[in-house]
Amino acid sequence: MESFFKLDVEQREQTGNAAARSLRRSGKIPVNYYYKGESNQNMSIDKKVLHQAIQSGQHVFEMELDGNTIYVTVKEAQYHPVTEEIIHLDLLRVRRDVKMKFSIPLNLTGDAVGAVEGGIVSQAATSIELECFPTDVPDSIDVDITNLELNGTITAIDISLPDDTVLVSAEDTTIAICAPPKAEIEPEVEEDELEEGEEPAEGEESADAKEGTDGDKGSEKDEKAKDDSSEGDSKEE
Repeated sequence: MESFFKLDVEQREQTGNAAARSLRRSGKIPVNYYYKGESNQNMSIDKKVLHQAIQSGQHVFEMELDGNTIYVTVKEAQYHPVTEEIIHLDLLRVRRDVKMKFSIPLNLTGDAVGAVEGGIVSQAATSIELECFPTDVPDSIDVDITNLELNGTITAIDISLPDDTVLVSAEDTTIAICAPPKAEIEPEVEEDELEEGEEPAEGEESADAKEGTDGDKGSEKDEKAKDDSSEGDSKEE
């Protein structure tokens, strides 16, 4: 990386919630600066400058402190719960000759061969952790998925890393996969549902047939009752 985005910061004397709210209303963001062996310092930065720094995609920034040029990285950022804008920033000084760990965004590039066969490509990880010198931090890393086959997987160890960088994330971290499309599921027909006009299974009677049988049994009972009645009348005579 040849150049660094410069953060123009100002020292601030007032601290606390009320002072921070007043600072934000004026278009600035409260900043805390840290460095091992030095006292923490309270600063502020213009909201527009901070936005430009974030848009640059860089992880390390240049800053003037006590007449000296130093380099810092974002240690922590606090966001508004509704607007999601940064409301507070912690900056950590870094040394250009000491390696540090950084989280680097990943970009998938190319058309997977598995996608041509109907597969669906999905990105499982959007960033990986690397260790490198602050001056060698890449803005992002491109991951070529051209050779990703159907049912194939790309892991962290498969990524081509820039020079002077070391992979910190687990080698088997899944980065991208190409899964087959989901098969369409046909609706199942209930066994007790018969199609119109379909004959009942062997050993079963249809509703009409059963009704007819029940009717015949009823007629036989009526005839028997009449015969018994006639027989009784004959005996009385």
